[in-house]
Amino acid sequence: MKLKSFTAFLLLAFLASCSGSDKAKNESAKEDNVPTVKVEQVSEQDVDQIQTYTATVEPYLINNISAQMSNRIKAIYVDEGMRVSKGQKLVVLDNVNTDSYQLQISTAQAQLSQLEADLNRAKELYRIGGGTRQQVEQMQTQVTAARNQLATARRALRNAQENTVLTSPINGVVTARNYDPGDVTGQLPVLTIGRVQPVKVVINVAETEYAKLRKGMPAVMTFDTYGDRKFTGVVSLIAPTVDTNTKTFGVEITLPNADGAVLPGMFARVTLNFGTARHVVVPDKAVVKMQGSGNSYVYTYSDGEVHYVQVQLGRRIDNSYELLSGVESGAYVAVTGQSRLANGIKVKLAK
Repeated sequence: MKLKSFTAFLLLAFLASCSGSDKAKNESAKEDNVPTVKVEQVSEQDVDQIQTYTATVEPYLINNISAQMSNRIKAIYVDEGMRVSKGQKLVVLDNVNTDSYQLQISTAQAQLSQLEADLNRAKELYRIGGGTRQQVEQMQTQVTAARNQLATARRALRNAQENTVLTSPINGVVTARNYDPGDVTGQLPVLTIGRVQPVKVVINVAETEYAKLRKGMPAVMTFDTYGDRKFTGVVSLIAPTVDTNTKTFGVEITLPNADGAVLPGMFARVTLNFGTARHVVVPDKAVVKMQGSGNSYVYTYSDGEVHYVQVQLGRRIDNSYELLSGVESGAYVAVTGQSRLANGIKVKLAK
């Protein structure tokens, strides 16, 4: 009887020890399933408010080179893309009209010479009593009319000659050529000359930035052609109205382009610095970006738990992001292990 009782006692003790062991194992397993994360505390910093825009370079000034009247082109000395100087001969047109104007001048000169001779004779006759004052005055009127006619013919010749040889009014680059030798000029200009020292770009800026803009503020430009080389221009014109469709307004930026390196048509990236603002900055490895939605999140940590918080990203600054909203200064954010996290779960801190 005593042996049976002792055996039963051993069995109960064994079962109790097994139960305790299983419980300990379960507790250990639960603890192992708690994710381990590393956290960092975030804070506000002064962040440069930099915005980047894209634009196409335009000539600062455009001049259309046109004939005053339709005429046949004899020669064109420049082509699109060539640089030209002020006063340089660009186009020669047919001079058929100048011949007719020259004939008109010769005829007017001959008529004037004859009338002046007649006027001198009339004055002489009047002096010796062989003519009347009225005759002298009539001849004087005819001479005046002949002089005016000659002046008109000469002006017409000058205009025709100016229209025969077309020159550049500025230093610049030929941005368009619409005809070839032998063509008859029409409505289009023969050439278009663009002034490229300086050049300009026009960007569209959000109306929220309007109050921060001022004429004369610097703008930094880069061009794919020149890699990391930076060019500095200034804001030269701010449109007085906002586009109601895009909620933006045009801003013109002038680039001196002293060396002529920047040409019309080049693609420009334009950076404006609107000053600084105090914003929370978080490590880039804390940011979780949701594919498809474009939303961004971070996990904040407090009291042993993490919480999923949507944030609005600003600028990327080296290995960090500026936050425009979502997390307050002093908060702790998870920077590792986000793939194992969910909203509101318990976590362990990495040692």
